[in-house]
Amino acid sequence: MPQIEQISEFLTSQVFWLLVFFGLTFVVVGLGMVPKILGTVEMRDGQIAGDLAAAQAARDAANSDEDAWRSRENANRAAAQGVIGEAKAKAAAANAAKLAEVQARLDARLAEAEAGIAAARNSAMAEIEGVAAEAARDIVARVAGADVEPAAAQAAVKEVMAHG
Repeated sequence: MPQIEQISEFLTSQVFWLLVFFGLTFVVVGLGMVPKILGTVEMRDGQIAGDLAAAQAARDAANSDEDAWRSRENANRAAAQGVIGEAKAKAAAANAAKLAEVQARLDARLAEAEAGIAAARNSAMAEIEGVAAEAARDIVARVAGADVEPAAAQAAVKEVMAHG
């Protein structure tokens, strides 16, 4: 077969050119392109690492800012609670003072009213004693036909009222 006989003639030249072509490809790709690609990959890795470090630094700064804000907010909240407590205490003191003033006025009015009632009772008792003494004199005059002195009738009515 003639095709098989030709293989030996052309095989060595084809293998030679195959090795030359792959050798040139290796030199161009392996020595020219691969270092550039590796440099680009290393640069990207460095840039990514730098970006991650910057992001971590930004996160740390944000966390410290948030912590500072929270502490200021807590201090402001505590100050507001203090102001509210102070206002409540002032209001309670003002209310207590007003209540004490009103209670003092009410006590004074009550004392005046009790004094008025006592005076009215004493006046009424005096009038009752006078009326009772007059009635006793009239009853004695009608029943016994005797005339009783007004002072004696008054003394008798006082004695009866004191025991009764």
